[in-house]
Amino acid sequence: MTSLGTEFRFPLRVYYEDTDAAGIVYHANFIKFMERARTEWLRALGFEQDIIAREHNIAFVVRRATLDFVRPARFNDALMATCAVARCGWASVDFKQRVLDQHGAVLCYGEIRVGSVNFHRMVPVRMPPAIYLGISNAR
Repeated sequence: MTSLGTEFRFPLRVYYEDTDAAGIVYHANFIKFMERARTEWLRALGFEQDIIAREHNIAFVVRRATLDFVRPARFNDALMATCAVARCGWASVDFKQRVLDQHGAVLCYGEIRVGSVNFHRMVPVRMPPAIYLGISNAR
């Protein structure tokens, strides 16, 4: 297990498609923003999810997501999605995530648990040691 690691940051822009009829980011899109940050974080560590699936027969799936919406985001806002490892086990990783506005104010907090599963059977499996060590050492 690892403690809270360094925070990875990924810049985003709110597109028209991200908003509802009032021009406010639809709540489910905050989950997408956090997903993008986790994907880019994993890529920055040298792991591509399609290659992991092909070579190791595993996928990372969201097991649990708890979000706290603080303030709205609107069309054309510049945002920052962050992620940091809160805990890393052999078959799951807990993340603390945030979506920030251009001034650093928190718009949304997220606690996300991602599980490692067999790609075809969708049952929990241990991560390969290289991936586990890469994630657990990313602090």
